[in-house]
Amino acid sequence: MQLTPITWPRMAEALAERAAADAPPGAWWRMAVDGAPAARTGDLADAVGAALPALGRPALRVRATDFLRPASVRLEYGHEDVDAYYQLWLDTGALRREVLEPLGPGGTGRALPSLRDPATDRSTRAEYVQLPPGGVLVLDGPLLLGQGLPLDLTVHLRLSPSALERRTDPAERWTLPAYARYASEVLPERTADVAVRADDPRHPAWTG
Repeated sequence: MQLTPITWPRMAEALAERAAADAPPGAWWRMAVDGAPAARTGDLADAVGAALPALGRPALRVRATDFLRPASVRLEYGHEDVDAYYQLWLDTGALRREVLEPLGPGGTGRALPSLRDPATDRSTRAEYVQLPPGGVLVLDGPLLLGQGLPLDLTVHLRLSPSALERRTDPAERWTLPAYARYASEVLPERTADVAVRADDPRHPAWTG
């Protein structure tokens, strides 16, 4: 895999340009930025979303962490169950139903930007958003690949095991085995359309 050094701002611009160029006229485009929380996927996704309107593409930002299952389901096996974190936390059914399918072929463009507040475990009571045809969904979050989610462009921010451990909050390091399993089972660096090495946050490199 050949990697090219790049800056984060230029990467965001390039991804927005790619989405603007590749999205079919009159249809929506669904992009996901995948990676562990320590990789700060939201920062890149926010920058891409901010760059799209200037290219004539309305954007909808969605965070996968706003589509977690209720705590009663997530924590059924304990607060630090690695298998549950890996397999059960994300409500993929709701994400498909409320976001990805409405913005796919034959969709309505009417999407829910958030479902549940991960801190309070309560509904966000968000209003549905009507994304115009030609709009781009920019989704971010962890463990998104390998689940069969209908996405048009996927970006994976990769941290080496040592960088991931170093940059993960100590209270969240119990999740690290889930990311090791993800790396070995899903091979996200190969599965994603675009792979980014982000060990040094000042000097990323990507496959472009």
